[in-house]
Amino acid sequence: MPERTRYHHVSSAFVSALPGNLEAVRAQLATMPDVEIHGCERNRIIVVIEGSSAGDVGDRLAAISVMEGVVAANLVFEHIEREEVTNHDR
Repeated sequence: MPERTRYHHVSSAFVSALPGNLEAVRAQLATMPDVEIHGCERNRIIVVIEGSSAGDVGDRLAAISVMEGVVAANLVFEHIEREEVTNHDR
């Protein structure tokens, strides 16, 4: 069988929490799959989101934006890595 291509998306996002809600938002983010906290200052959190498609990343960002205590979640950067998949990787 021929090889096929898979993609891995790595994105960063800026999350703003309501004053007094930073720790609760951080705790919620820590439970999300493929989401890592990479910085935090005042009411702002920088996260990295990974997924197999832009849709995966967008779904996680949308879920973050409607979390209790979140004012906004904005995508800052997206990088897409192309991965070659061989028969034995399937």
